[in-house]
Amino acid sequence: MNSNRLFPASLRLGIGLAAVVSLSACGSGGEESSAAGEGESCKIGMTQINQTAVFFTQMNEGAQEAAEAAGCELTIANANNDSATQSSHIENFVSQGMDGIIVVAIDVNGVTPAVEAAQEQDIPVVAIDAEVEGVDTFVGVDNEAAGTEAAQWMVDEGLVEGQSYGVVDAKNSFIQNQREDSFRAVIDDNGAEYTQSVNGDNVQETAANAAQDLITAQPDLDFVYTTGEPATVGAVAALEGSDDTQIIGWDLTKEVINGIDSGLVRAVIQQNPKQEGIEAVNELVAILGGAEPKGFIGVPIEIVTDENVDEYRSIYP
Repeated sequence: MNSNRLFPASLRLGIGLAAVVSLSACGSGGEESSAAGEGESCKIGMTQINQTAVFFTQMNEGAQEAAEAAGCELTIANANNDSATQSSHIENFVSQGMDGIIVVAIDVNGVTPAVEAAQEQDIPVVAIDAEVEGVDTFVGVDNEAAGTEAAQWMVDEGLVEGQSYGVVDAKNSFIQNQREDSFRAVIDDNGAEYTQSVNGDNVQETAANAAQDLITAQPDLDFVYTTGEPATVGAVAALEGSDDTQIIGWDLTKEVINGIDSGLVRAVIQQNPKQEGIEAVNELVAILGGAEPKGFIGVPIEIVTDENVDEYRSIYP
């Protein structure tokens, strides 16, 4: 794509005030919502995985905040966990004349043709959370490296050797597969005993049922590894009151913090989804203003335990 594409002159020269974007979350039916004040010149379309996980709603908040600051109109479309819907979103954004597109991909391969078609129209595309081949910039965590980091933390804490475990994952999520594979490679090499993985489909209720099935089939697990927010929240619900099995998971919520307080959750790999949303919009603003794409913007993880969870309580009241 042409990285020298510019904003319209009114925005490029700073004429006028940035209008405030007032964006409400989309419903569950995949419809789009947008709000923009008069006079805005920059239009950004964002296709989001779902609007139920706190992780994604915080990402939306960050994107909205950055769009407000840049004077851009932000349209967020809810894919409702369907990759084909995301491709349709991208196609619609192209036909609507969006200046830039943000993709939070369910299936990184499934959306690639639509991304390529957008770029053929000289529309820059930024991916958040899951890296899509060929995008201008990827914003997020190196999920494979983060899975390895979390596993090594467990090894260093003496929580691995001789311990049996199962996994609640999301088979439809490329990045959650990365998190699982890299985590398992380290702990299996250090003496952990793997039993089985169950699919939560990145949906909290489904993940809770899957976690319950796992515990029923494997009642003597020492810990459960969960690869995303719905899986972690679902496992907390399924294991509430358990004295024998702990959870090592991804992404905080109020329920997960309660799990840390009770001792059920030993550690959480925490990202910064709001910052990811901010960085994605800012990167599109920079590209549209003529800057070269950065290619990758890393947002580091933090491993949250009972020792540092207090820092996050105000975020999840």
